[in-house]
Amino acid sequence: MQGKRILLGVTGGIAAYKSPDLVRRLRERGAEVQVVMTAAAREFVTATTFQAVSGRSVRSELWDPAAEAAMGHIELARWADVVLIAPASADFLARLAGGQADDLLATLCLATSAPVAVAPAMNHLMWAHAATRANVALLTQRGTSILGPAEGDQACGETGPGRMLEPLDLVERLHALLPGSGALAGKRVLITAGPTRERIDPVRFISNRSSGKMGFAVAQAAREAGATVVLVAGPVTLPTPAGVARLDVESAADMLSAVLRELPGTDVFISTAAVADYRPARAAEQKIKKTSETLDLAMERTIDVLATVAAHTERPFVVGFAAETEQVEQNARTKLMKKNLDMIAANEVGHDKAFDCEDNQLIVLGRNARHELARADKLTLARGLIALIGAELAARLGVRKRGSALA
Repeated sequence: MQGKRILLGVTGGIAAYKSPDLVRRLRERGAEVQVVMTAAAREFVTATTFQAVSGRSVRSELWDPAAEAAMGHIELARWADVVLIAPASADFLARLAGGQADDLLATLCLATSAPVAVAPAMNHLMWAHAATRANVALLTQRGTSILGPAEGDQACGETGPGRMLEPLDLVERLHALLPGSGALAGKRVLITAGPTRERIDPVRFISNRSSGKMGFAVAQAAREAGATVVLVAGPVTLPTPAGVARLDVESAADMLSAVLRELPGTDVFISTAAVADYRPARAAEQKIKKTSETLDLAMERTIDVLATVAAHTERPFVVGFAAETEQVEQNARTKLMKKNLDMIAANEVGHDKAFDCEDNQLIVLGRNARHELARADKLTLARGLIALIGAELAARLGVRKRGSALA
């Protein structure tokens, strides 16, 4: 984090007592930290404390004549590499979701192009309230990273989710949000993950056993490698990786539509989702009643998301996944060639393999390459896959540069 510029927003809540230590931990790693406090935050911790640990004057007033003579709030918004609100109260989450700009901190969040992350801290009932859940869902959809909260004892004497993450944990998670110099720095990566659901009637659907864990791990690894990441997720309950923009979809048609909307400007497309190959030809408008011993469902093919992207005129680097129960490598290679992919990651599934597991193993095939990633946890495998993708992109760039030099 050496030289990275962190704008730390502190809102009103007892968890604000942890924030000076957070500043100290960030500065230990070489970051510059500018603290911005809300009026409510000053009821819990003084500006003098933050000035002492940050080495910078604390900002708190939108109407500061000295600072605003030079449009200080815009200057701060442009200064930051990342904005972290810790603690983020329920009130601030609501104002941020509503796009309000009624104090300096909220205004900065609207005026910055840097990644914004929030570390919620509140009573567990406030965190569980439908209004808070809706605000968090909206912020997540817009690309705000939600860091936490943790679960445990609270200042009110009750126990539950709502504790702000500890400073060291926040520092580690924040690191993933910072502009990187990794293998995919400057690249835009679009990833699909999870299953799809194809409706039979208003209460039934056809789906599969995909948990989405591998796709979410790939999204995290791509972000760690410096990429801008958009994750199109089927119906799963996994937390969004830090710094990743997430779009939730349900059916194969929904996923295709979201992918095509996000495709322009994409450098790498990674299809980890287990998209349904077939769907009911006609979904019943009302619940199907149990009136006979058998039920026949007419099925029709869905549009192949992966093949559609691979056939696109201005296609990105396209990576597929092959989940096979037999002849894993042979079937994966056939898929690689048939769908005109650049790379494919194959694994064996079924019989307690891959699905609902924390680990996996992969065979990664390219047009002229083969790699084996030994059994490991899914994040480790995802990092290995991203490294292979980065190496292939670098090799292609080198070939193009040599070709241009010869021309």
